[in-house]
Amino acid sequence: MSVACSILIPAHNEAAYIGLCLEALLASEAAAAAIEVIVMANGCTDDTAARAQTYHARFAAKGWPLTVLDLPQGGKMAALNSGDQRAQHSARIYVDADVVVSKPLIAQLAAALDGEGPRYASGGPVVRAAGSAFTRIYARFWASLPFVTHGVPGFGVFAVNAAARARWGEFPDIISDDTFVRLSFTPQERHRVPATYEWPMIEGAGPLIRVRRRQDIGVAEVKSLFPSLWDNHDPVPADAPPFWRRALRDPLGFAAFAVVGLAVRLPHRKQERWARGR
Repeated sequence: MSVACSILIPAHNEAAYIGLCLEALLASEAAAAAIEVIVMANGCTDDTAARAQTYHARFAAKGWPLTVLDLPQGGKMAALNSGDQRAQHSARIYVDADVVVSKPLIAQLAAALDGEGPRYASGGPVVRAAGSAFTRIYARFWASLPFVTHGVPGFGVFAVNAAARARWGEFPDIISDDTFVRLSFTPQERHRVPATYEWPMIEGAGPLIRVRRRQDIGVAEVKSLFPSLWDNHDPVPADAPPFWRRALRDPLGFAAFAVVGLAVRLPHRKQERWARGR
């Protein structure tokens, strides 16, 4: 069994990525229930919305109606709220516009959301780093963190059924939507399906530091504004390799990881909340 789902894709200046994202959705295996796709192009100064519009006929042929919202105001949370307002189905799958889903992921998520109790689900992230050598080295170590390898991290893709979506109203004006949503559920309410998705790591040391700083600020923001949610943080799994062992296995990756971690803590000029590094 599976439930009808609305796939919501916030997109800010994603002209270089939105096509890959939508092509992967078109290639997805059919789900047992109805699916719709909504792209929320927000504050774009490129042709993200126009590129998404060209996919109407192909999604209609698949039986997954596509809606493209061209929103003048930027901001991911406002875009998510606009998408929620237009969504026809009570179960939601939130997908970042630079993510490429594997063929079985959407069907598996729709099936995982079937149930009366609150259910949060995601797949297995595959970190993609193709350009910068430094990013490849950093990503190799970062992908070994227990947060990535265990539990249901949900960065880039997360899904909730109707009972789960009722946990909050509008998305709050914060940086880290995935952290806020994931920690709204206990580890027992979070489900990881076997299918994977590709998530791109920001390319280059400087952009990586800026985005890592933003991510850290976003997590601290959730911890400060919603302290009760932190009780749902995943403990370190008993079977996870200790940090020192992972560092010994990949000293170069550990060095890159440590350099970024130290650079994030150095004094810096104030950056925009939505800095993305590309």
